[in-house]
Amino acid sequence: MEEPSGKHAVLAVQTIRNNIMASTLLASTAITLSSLIAVLMSGGSGGGGGAGLLLGAPLVMGATGKAVLSAKFFAILVCFLVSFLLNVHSIRYYSHTSTLVNVPLRAHRLRRPGLAVDYVTGTLNRGSYFWSLGVRAFYFSCPVFLWLFGPIPMFAACAAMVSALYFLDVCEDWEEEQWRTRCGQ
Repeated sequence: MEEPSGKHAVLAVQTIRNNIMASTLLASTAITLSSLIAVLMSGGSGGGGGAGLLLGAPLVMGATGKAVLSAKFFAILVCFLVSFLLNVHSIRYYSHTSTLVNVPLRAHRLRRPGLAVDYVTGTLNRGSYFWSLGVRAFYFSCPVFLWLFGPIPMFAACAAMVSALYFLDVCEDWEEEQWRTRCGQ
């Protein structure tokens, strides 16, 4: 936005377009899976006791009654609907940013054009934040889905997800090592 020639505007818009495409794909997948889960909840599951045929032990399979199975499907449905809504919100902010990034700074009637850059940056950051939350809802749906197969697979998926998110979000040593690897140090 600050470059008068506007050479980087195309790159910015293409990058934002790619983010919009990613959010659209996730939102479409989430609403499709939500529709599928809703169909299964409405009567396509056929009695609710079929999962117990694999292993009859309640410790392995967990509760398989009709009410419990409905609660499990509803939890998965909520995960996908939340993911859909967060990704749609992300698309909203990314679209707004793609429009704002091409407005020349001289067109702003503010005394400080730096405020316009801050506003666009904030809008882009909000879009990225909602995208991140939408992906988290997808992550969270994996252990909830495995809950259909019992508490043991759900616990294993939760442990794997917590450790993966730790290395993605908290562990600074991992990021520094990756940075050194990329930079050839």
